[in-house]
Amino acid sequence: MAESDFQGTIRRLTSESEPWWPDPVLPPAGTPNVVVILLDDTGFGHLGCFGGLVDTPNFDRLAARGLRYSNFHTTALCSPTRACLLTGRNHHSVGMRALSNFDTGFPNMRGRIAASAGTLAEVLHEEGFATFAVGKWHLTPMREASAAGPFTDWPLQKGFDRFYGFMQGETDQFHPELSEDNRPTPVPRTPEEGYHVSEDLVDQAIGMVRTKASLVPERPFFLYLAFGATHAPHQAPDAYLEKWRGRFDEGWDVARQRVYENQLAMGTIPPGTDLAPRNPGVEAWDDLSADEQALACRLQEAFAAMLDHTDAQLGRLLDELDALGLAEDTVVVALSDNGASQEGRATGILDTFRHFNGVDQPVDEAVARLDEIGTRTSNTNYPWGWAQVGNSPGKRYKQNTHSGGVRDPLIISWPGGIDPAANGQVRTQFPHVVDLAPTLLELLGVAAPDAINGIAQQPIEGTSLAYTLDPSADDAAAVPSRKGRQYFEMQGHRGIWADGWKAVAFHQYGTELDDDVWELYHLDEDFSECHDLAEAEPERLTAMVDLFWEEADRYGVLPIMDRAGNLSGAAGGGLF
Repeated sequence: MAESDFQGTIRRLTSESEPWWPDPVLPPAGTPNVVVILLDDTGFGHLGCFGGLVDTPNFDRLAARGLRYSNFHTTALCSPTRACLLTGRNHHSVGMRALSNFDTGFPNMRGRIAASAGTLAEVLHEEGFATFAVGKWHLTPMREASAAGPFTDWPLQKGFDRFYGFMQGETDQFHPELSEDNRPTPVPRTPEEGYHVSEDLVDQAIGMVRTKASLVPERPFFLYLAFGATHAPHQAPDAYLEKWRGRFDEGWDVARQRVYENQLAMGTIPPGTDLAPRNPGVEAWDDLSADEQALACRLQEAFAAMLDHTDAQLGRLLDELDALGLAEDTVVVALSDNGASQEGRATGILDTFRHFNGVDQPVDEAVARLDEIGTRTSNTNYPWGWAQVGNSPGKRYKQNTHSGGVRDPLIISWPGGIDPAANGQVRTQFPHVVDLAPTLLELLGVAAPDAINGIAQQPIEGTSLAYTLDPSADDAAAVPSRKGRQYFEMQGHRGIWADGWKAVAFHQYGTELDDDVWELYHLDEDFSECHDLAEAEPERLTAMVDLFWEEADRYGVLPIMDRAGNLSGAAGGGLF
């Protein structure tokens, strides 16, 4: 505190002086806690409460005492989505166009969040919140993620009091590379002793919340819990792997139809929505060989086991909030960072780096190792066919700006702040991940500061969703989206949404950007992007494409990656 802020009196002797103590910085009594649960590479159709086939009773439990958002969108990739989530600004605006592993030499891709875009943790810390980051970070340039630092962009320097997790984009779930605060830390147990990183992360999160609740209960907390699941490698304890044996033997065509029908029945997709056709490179299940089917089933079983196991860890955290009497006064936001991943290639892989090196997995070699899949000796990802099931009812995948890459599950639960009459409802307004930070700030009664650490702050670019928490907001026609437009750009794939319409272009790597073909969809009537109206409405398409370039200029999207090499091959997925 500066001397000028002192409100006592200072004379030569203490007996002649008057001491003064500032009040502690705390938000008003009754301010809720915030918990953000972030999944990785989990598609719109994966969670049970969004029609998925995997058991997720605890995500379903959150949805039953909160709201599901069926039209929520992300950036299509992990680091950019995390940057938007934590800052309330678009990813290009803050220097995170792609993964934090890269610095392209342009302002939109520095591999770090700009200091002019303070995080939720920085804002809330100054308001008196305890702030905890647990799990995957992936917002620091990888050259700075070692024990030598510098630590400028580590969680503790971005507003968090505590950090426990891993810095990279993925990690082995049984043998993770862990950091605690600003230093590497050893894995506390061996796999033989029952170790799995998802369990460890929740143990740490519970410990942080318990300590705060017992010592400084007057301080609300912000917990950012970012699981490694369900990013590859898909790994789970043996009991979970065994549970899912044989559960997907009917194949991905039957499974996708079942998810689609579930979604229609529960209202997470509008009536009349079509199921998108198979993505390029996805074969009909019945056309696969017996070995291809056996491998694909085992890989999907490992994914399901991992998601099931992660849901159980969420349940432990929710139970702890209940036991501490904190659930009523805690806003829980659960989401995924992008759609299901195409990085398992056409037939699946047993080594995730095969994808990044553009090398397919020989099926006969993989079938000889079926029993290793999902265990601590594996490093697997499932094939495109199962990824499209997770992105039902849409097309394409993570990294693409079609719905399979950018439409994701979102749940907001707040027992003490959402009218019970709204519990279990589905919201159809259009939000983007950039809207979550301003939503939370509004719910908490906190204004975004003009400066943080003396650095002037960029304007918040998201639109608060707080208006959707009212039970009457279930009628989207009566309560329209307050967001007017949202651009998308990822590795040359582009899109623009405005007033219920979407223009989108798939970019084939190694080709000119101007050669891309723009498609046009009326999303209010075509949720799954099945009916291209580009030829029928050329003037509207032209206006939408012009709008994309306006937004690109406004938010620092330029320059766009155009002819960069792509090692991943047919799916057009890029290097990430």
